[in-house]
Amino acid sequence: MSDQMSRRSFMGAAATGAVALAGITLAGCSSTSASSEKSSEKEKAVKPVILVTSFGTSYNDSRHITIGAIEDAIREKYWQDYDIRRAFTAQIIIDKLKKRDGITIDNMTEALDRCVEDGVKEIVVQPTHLMAGLEYADVKDELDKYADKFDKISLGDPLLTSDDDYKKVAAAIKENMASFDDGETALCLMGHGTEADSNADYAKMQEVFKNEGLTQFFVGTVEAEPTCEDVIAAASAAGYKKAVLAPFMVVAGDHANNDMADETDPDSWAAKFVAAGFEVTCLLQGLGQNVAVDDIYVSHVDDAIAKL
Repeated sequence: MSDQMSRRSFMGAAATGAVALAGITLAGCSSTSASSEKSSEKEKAVKPVILVTSFGTSYNDSRHITIGAIEDAIREKYWQDYDIRRAFTAQIIIDKLKKRDGITIDNMTEALDRCVEDGVKEIVVQPTHLMAGLEYADVKDELDKYADKFDKISLGDPLLTSDDDYKKVAAAIKENMASFDDGETALCLMGHGTEADSNADYAKMQEVFKNEGLTQFFVGTVEAEPTCEDVIAAASAAGYKKAVLAPFMVVAGDHANNDMADETDPDSWAAKFVAAGFEVTCLLQGLGQNVAVDDIYVSHVDDAIAKL
């Protein structure tokens, strides 16, 4: 059985993440023992933890097949030796899920405190962030506060860290979008964007596509540079009249559904591309749905464990 088939069997049925919109196609404590002997036995029984930390999303379907897929990929390899746990960093999403759906998800502080209470001695924190930006720095800062609470601590790298990571991501996206790659269509990726220096990673991703001969790919951001207008200008200059828009994000959540694909919003990427004369298709799939991308996160867990 292939890794992909095994993964999907492990995860359950996978959704494609495509919907239709008018005019545009739109193709997750120990209690104290009475005796020191029993306490010692219980401590030995506590598994080390891999804490998968994500920004989070309130889009339940997307969460299961993106964040959930990454967690399952890690669990599939390490379930026998590690307890795989989840934490979100966006409190607003945690609160929304609790109020709307009755779903309780720990923030990072709660998750780390829970590990301490459970007697965990060894912890690996693996963020699902794309790059080492402000949110990744926040995760590191929070983890540093617990340096004296665990015997061993290791922090995994974000998705885009080594040059090899960039090349693997480019290859994974190329394979995933192959059905749209007809030589006449610009394949445009919408990232979030950040004020941090890591925003330069988007330009680096664009450069990697170019160096790999994948000049049909164009990378932009919602909140920084390159802008949507920059991407439209580049795709137009290359002679394209058709475009597929896809999120360059782990989750196809609010940004993908609204900032990218909402044709009724004149500020959305879809509306701007249509206004520029493009025939547009929006692909609502997060990077977490890509098995090859999930495997990169697993490799970063491998590296983090090796550093313990």
